[in-house]
Amino acid sequence: MSWTSQLVAVLLCYAVCHPSFTKSRRRRRSCTSMAAFKRKRGGDGASDKKGKKGKFVVDKGETPPETEQETQNEVTVPPPVSMGKWTNKERVLIFSSRGINFRTRHLMGDLRTMMPHSKADTKMDRKDKLFVVNEVCEIKNCNKCLFFEAKKKQDLYMWISNCPHGPSAKFLVQNIHTLAELKMTGNCLKGSRPLLSFDPKFDKEPQYALLKELFIQTFSTPHYHPKSQPFVDHVYTFSIADNRIWFRNYQIIEEDASLVEIGPRFVLNLIKIFQGSFGGPTLYENPNFRSPNLHRREIRLAAAAKVREKQMVKEIQKIKRQDAKEEIDNDVTADVFVTPDERKPVHIQTEPPAPKVVKKNKHKAFKRERMQRGRR
Repeated sequence: MSWTSQLVAVLLCYAVCHPSFTKSRRRRRSCTSMAAFKRKRGGDGASDKKGKKGKFVVDKGETPPETEQETQNEVTVPPPVSMGKWTNKERVLIFSSRGINFRTRHLMGDLRTMMPHSKADTKMDRKDKLFVVNEVCEIKNCNKCLFFEAKKKQDLYMWISNCPHGPSAKFLVQNIHTLAELKMTGNCLKGSRPLLSFDPKFDKEPQYALLKELFIQTFSTPHYHPKSQPFVDHVYTFSIADNRIWFRNYQIIEEDASLVEIGPRFVLNLIKIFQGSFGGPTLYENPNFRSPNLHRREIRLAAAAKVREKQMVKEIQKIKRQDAKEEIDNDVTADVFVTPDERKPVHIQTEPPAPKVVKKNKHKAFKRERMQRGRR
């Protein structure tokens, strides 16, 4: 055996006996075992078995056997609150056209926070027709739509539609008060499911019955929605007064079940109900509706009539004053005081008048004479 082979054997014995080498071997063994365990978990046989649920065990002084400890001191984890399945997959698209003001923008934000099943989109161009909204809803995977249409930067119209087959309704939105503007004391959990309260008049007339079903499908949060909370702590009220629909949002207080308003609030004036989505045959037209342009025209005509009435009153007063003056000039009793007088003959001068004699000032002449006497 040569000296080189002896040297190699000594080095190998030293490397095996060194502690760092033993640690590295242990690490390799642990890594290989973990890899094998992962392969076993991901294998075909492990896919059929269900994973064990976590258990929390209360520590005590004594250590009983494992079976007794599992039965006596086991603390089970409570199941989640919503165990049901999300079946009603209603999605509402809330967006608007260009030209809306800040109040409408805040109202849209309030509706999106109130409705966890809603989606947003960019503003639609004015040149596009309303049938394009159906395509936008199809792209966004939404079957309901709340579309706010602004005209003349002062009139706001709201479309509620069941996309893409209809029906749809068009409203004029009035008396808007947003959530931040009202500063009400009510408050509710974000994402909670609301109760919907309707006026009894909704069941008496067919057009209101159709709107009631449309409101229920649009504003109600689907059961077991992922973004919703399993609590009911507020209520939406739809009441009919003055041929308009008044919307309010109230909080339900747990202590005495009283209501405190949260906001927002607005009034919907129905214009038409269409059979299709954003168009189609007209199912109902409100005979009591007056367009905002006609309303503003009537206000202007009423103001102009007031101005004309004032001018006419002024002219009548002038005429009365003139008539009163003429009556005073032609007074009958004035002839009583008239006395006859002799008329003098008219004298016509044919010759020029004589020149006037200028009289000298006597005071100045006396003063001169006195001064001359003093000089002498």
